[in-house]
This record gives sequence, C-alpha cells and structure tokens, in this order.
Amino acid sequence: MGLMLSRKETEAAAGAFDGTWRASGEELEVVSPIDGTLLQTIVTASGQDCDRVIAAADEAFGAWRLVPAPKRAEVVRQLAEALREAREELSQLVTREMGKPIGESRGEIQEMIDVCDFAVGLGRQIGGLTLPSERAGHRLMEQWHPLGVVGVVTAFNFPTAVWAWNAALGLVCGNTLVWKPSSKTPLAAIAVTRIAQEVLERNGHSGAIAGLVVGSGKEVGERMIRDRRVKLVSYTGSVPIGRHVGQAVQERFGRSLLELGGNAAVIVTPHADLEMAARAIYFGAVGTAGQRCTTTRRVILHETIYDQMVVRLKQLYAWTPLGDPRDEASLMGPLVDGNSVLVMRRALAEAVAQGGEVLHGGELRGDLGPSYATPALVAARNDMPIVQQETFAPILYVLKYKTLDEAVALQNGVPQGLASAIFTNDMREAELFISEAGSDCGLANINAGTVGAEIGGAFGGEKETGGGRESGSDSWKAYMRRQTTVVNYSGGLELAQGVTLNIDGDATE
Repeated sequence: MGLMLSRKETEAAAGAFDGTWRASGEELEVVSPIDGTLLQTIVTASGQDCDRVIAAADEAFGAWRLVPAPKRAEVVRQLAEALREAREELSQLVTREMGKPIGESRGEIQEMIDVCDFAVGLGRQIGGLTLPSERAGHRLMEQWHPLGVVGVVTAFNFPTAVWAWNAALGLVCGNTLVWKPSSKTPLAAIAVTRIAQEVLERNGHSGAIAGLVVGSGKEVGERMIRDRRVKLVSYTGSVPIGRHVGQAVQERFGRSLLELGGNAAVIVTPHADLEMAARAIYFGAVGTAGQRCTTTRRVILHETIYDQMVVRLKQLYAWTPLGDPRDEASLMGPLVDGNSVLVMRRALAEAVAQGGEVLHGGELRGDLGPSYATPALVAARNDMPIVQQETFAPILYVLKYKTLDEAVALQNGVPQGLASAIFTNDMREAELFISEAGSDCGLANINAGTVGAEIGGAFGGEKETGGGRESGSDSWKAYMRRQTTVVNYSGGLELAQGVTLNIDGDATE
C-alpha cells in the first residue's frame, strides 16, 4: 500500500475528499522538521471544497445510519486490520512529518488500532435504559440515535490518533465524518483517509462517510464550525481557538467536544519511590519534545527531597539522546517547526524575567537542524504568569512545597485541568489526591506519569481544558442523541403525575 504520494502525484495532490480527491485552494508545502526537506506539495481545500465535502458527508449519513450497528462495527474492525497492515509505513510517515521519535509514532498508530478494537465491541453494546413507569401498561425507555455529520479538528502532535478516537466511535454510532487535520501534518491524514476510503468502498459504502478537508482555519475551519449540517465539532487544540469554536457552535445550538490546553503537574512526596518518580517525570516532560497536552510541565517536590530530585533530573536531562527521530536510539527529536523553538526561547526568557532560574538546558542545537533544542529544567513559582500558561515545548518548572494540602493547591492552581499525578507509597496521601479534595483534573494518576493514557478510559479534562471526553468508557454518548420514549399498551389513556383527563363533548357533529 503506497501511502506516500509519488513525485508526479505531488504536483497536484488534493487536500479534499468527498468520495473523490479534488481541491481548488492554495498550494501547501509540507516540510519535515527533521532536516527541513520538502516532503510534498498539496493543493488545499477552498471554502467551496469544504461545503462540498460536508454536503457529501451529510448525504452519506442517510444511508450509513440505517446500517445495523454490528455491521458498522465490522467495517471498523476491517479498518483496524488495514491499519495493522500499514502500521510501519504510517509510523515512518508520522515521524518524518511531525518529528516525534519512531517508537512514539508506532505507539500512536497502535493507539488507532486499539480504539478501533474497542469500538468493534461497542457495536453490540450501544443501548438505552428501560425504566419503571408510574403508569400501568406503559413502558418508559431511553434510546440512542446517530447525530449526523461529526467534524473532527485535530492538532499536529497526534496527527492520526485523535482522529481515530473520534472516528472509531463516531462511525460505530452511525455518524459520518469530516476531518480537518493540522496544516502542519496533512500527509498522515491523507494516508489514513485513503485507508478508510478503501475499507468503506470494499464494503459497498460511500467513501464520503470519512471526508477530509486540509486547509486554513479561516477558510475551512470557520465554515465547518458554523455549518448547521455539522452536528458535533470535536476540536483538539489551543484554549483561545477552542473558546472561539465553542462559542461559534453554541450560537447555532450545535454540540462541541473540546480537548484544549494542559498544564500537568506531578507531586512527589517523601514517601515516594524517587527513582520511579524521576523517570516518569523525565519522560513526561521530554517525550514528543514536550508537545503533548498531557506533557509534564510542573513538578511539585517536597522540600526534604527537593535537592535530591533536582540533581537526579539534571542527570537525566544531561543524558537525553537528542537527534534524528528516525534513529531508534533517539528519545527526543525536533520541535514541529522553527517557530516552536522561538516560542520555547521566549518562554524561557520570560521565566527568568519573572524570577525563575534555568537549572539545565534550553539551548538551540542548530548543528542538528533548525528545530532542535535541548529540554529545559527551570526553578520557578506557581504564581509566575509563564507557569500559568501552557508552552508547547520541553520546559519543566520545578516547584517546592511543605504540606500535601499546599501541594494539591499548587497542582490545582492553574487555569487548565487535564492531567495530574502523585508519587507516594503512603495510602492516605494517594487517597486524598484522588478524592473530592484532591486533584481537579480529568486524569489523576498514582505512581504513574501524566502521559500514556489508555484508550479504555475516557480522556479529557476540566476548566480551560474544555470538559470534553473522548476514547473509552461511555464517551460514545457524545456522538449520539438521546431519546426518551413512552410506549402505551394499556388500551387506555393515562397521564403522569396523577393528572385526570376529563374530556366531554361530541366530536361527531
């Protein structure tokens, strides 16, 4: 299966799919952050292309929703098999286009496969409740029906997995899709859409069920979020844009599923396995070059272990195998582009200006390429404005605490509420952390880092993280509409709450 376009195809590669591949927007050059080489040039979707793709998905919904859920799940099962066959090729493409180490890219493709497998079982489990009715001879029940077109807007850092979270569940639930990937990573999206197209068409279904539009937020994104045919917009990205998406969709009384910023913290108590904690913190901070929403951005250390932990973290940071992400030995590759490096450098300068101290790292590595920088360790305070923000880069702020209540307050004392963790072998500390008086995040781990969420649990967070939930558990409900139904088989007409129906009159005049 050829996932990369040939040089001939590159000259006119289309970034829009509605059952056929055609686009009429501007050209987009896709450059690898590894070495700055041009990977491909594609033609992006215009506003008119976006309208056409949405219309095709809306039309395809009419037939797809009538396919029994177990049969829709069978199509998703075949999608998982096709992804398994293409796993290595897709992994190499993600690494070349996004810059994450090849091991992480393989994990991302495996995540797509895993969530498809999860959704296959869901195809025979979607069901509503039958509830006791207060009226004799009546049945009260809940049903779940497909929504319609689901718009999926994904970020560059997980260019395929986040689509799969939405697509696998959305398809099994009977919806059709329009995917708008990041313009920084469109090639992986095109490759995955081609795989989905092949699976759908092989089963006699329209490829428009899984549509694609590659284009700018202004030209394509705005049309998607304001189009009434798009019943749900699932957006993964920054808080400012997420706020705009939520408001725009709500204006038309649509639904939005928002996965926005993170500012994950790890608390380490004196009762922790310090080496385990150090390793988890380190990978959580430098994995994916700090470009995960669950990236560990703050570590909150008890004052009695602060110096010891800082020494160990410095050792790990100095050891970091930074280099070409295609090399199996590289633990950290480049940031996604040169602008991301500039953002990192500005954040470090602001941290110092606000009273922080760079303990290690933060240097440019122009010898490796234009998008490489060493991960940074910064002594800071939680109230520093830069610490309150999410900087999508490998910067770890180190904080100190005296009491566990203080540590939890520091953990919760940011606008974001996605991922959190505590390292402790004290049962009372662990239980407090996951109690109602503990972490206010959607993800709260004990003796496990902030990255590496499993697909079986619902993924998402609170506060400025947006409140959305994707992937496992009962997240499927976001992709369906609930309907409460009463069936009267009594032969009489009875109202609820004991209301008496007295109607006299001759209707046969």
